Amino acid sequence: MPVITLTSDWNQDDYYCGAVKGQIVSGCPEVTIVDISHNIQPFNTARAAFVLKNSYHYFPAGTVHTIWVNCESGKPPVFMAVRYDEHYFVGADNGLFGLLFRREPDAIVRLESDPEESSFSSLKPFCRAACHLAKGKEINELGDETDEYVKSIPRRATIDENIITGSVIYIDSYRNAITNITLDLFERVGKGRPFEILVQSNHYRIGRLGKIYDTTPPGEMLALFNSLNLMEIAMNKGDLADLLNLDTNSSVRVKFRDRQ
Repeated sequence: MPVITLTSDWNQDDYYCGAVKGQIVSGCPEVTIVDISHNIQPFNTARAAFVLKNSYHYFPAGTVHTIWVNCESGKPPVFMAVRYDEHYFVGADNGLFGLLFRREPDAIVRLESDPEESSFSSLKPFCRAACHLAKGKEINELGDETDEYVKSIPRRATIDENIITGSVIYIDSYRNAITNITLDLFERVGKGRPFEILVQSNHYRIGRLGKIYDTTPPGEMLALFNSLNLMEIAMNKGDLADLLNLDTNSSVRVKFRDRQ
């Protein structure tokens, strides 16, 4: 059974969700619709890319992922369908695709927009493309192929001698702060040396890594590498991001020192 997913910056109970689902089942009633997230902050393409990048590969090959985030930007907005890693993605060319993919896509098609102007101009082109692809039809039948799209560059951690400087890129439901410091980078720079993690300022310091949240008492900060192999700063049974006033612009530094 074909699958179409929805990721949006709407509220779950907004009429947009109902309109999209109605349009999809009218065009392909045999499809299964899965909501990935409707809690993306308005216009936050970086958050949408993070959520989808780390969840799409759990779906079966051939799944169509529709992305309803910041869709109406541009005059007129540019809509695309993309084939990547045996999945399809339908969204606006607003920088999200550059954040979502780790390499160049296998195919990109520019979708034809409806001629009439509308405040919800993505509705019919997105649903039409999603149903077309869910039925197993070729992507190049949807429009003109192109290799041009907005190539936003993801923020990466930097290295300065014995210091890794990263930043918070995602705050999860438990108010834990996920950073762009990878386990590979940490091990490559650290080489097993002692270290200190500085969160936002020199005032908040962590001197070791845990494996699970319960390695520290409730209310204390901890650092660990999560299932994505990204450094996560958390608080056992506490709202770390709120207490430390962290957001996706907050810095996290790892300072390594020589062994005694």
